[in-house]
Amino acid sequence: MSDEEINEIRWAIHDTHPDLVQPLREKLAEVVDPEIFMSVIQLGLIRRVEVEGEIVKMYVILTTPFCPYGPAMIDTIRQKAQEGLGKPVAVELGMEPWNFSMMEEPGALDWGMYV
Repeated sequence: MSDEEINEIRWAIHDTHPDLVQPLREKLAEVVDPEIFMSVIQLGLIRRVEVEGEIVKMYVILTTPFCPYGPAMIDTIRQKAQEGLGKPVAVELGMEPWNFSMMEEPGALDWGMYV
């Protein structure tokens, strides 16, 4: 995969509610990790999104399990998703570890911090 390619994460709503994907992605792109300065979309932190009845359920992870900004980021993710979708959103926080392969933009790995 070249640096130019995007590894877009696919959620259940890509198949069930494709009209919701773009507005959700646009609003979630506004949520930026305050330490890494990349959006939750770029980092691949939104792992699952599905619609159950009138509620959108999202499964989200953080770059580190004890991120000091985690609670605020989770709340902002929920608020932005609700704005974009016009539906109530429930966010579940997952505890599995994040890694660079989850990122949508592999070219962004060149931060000069990792060898």
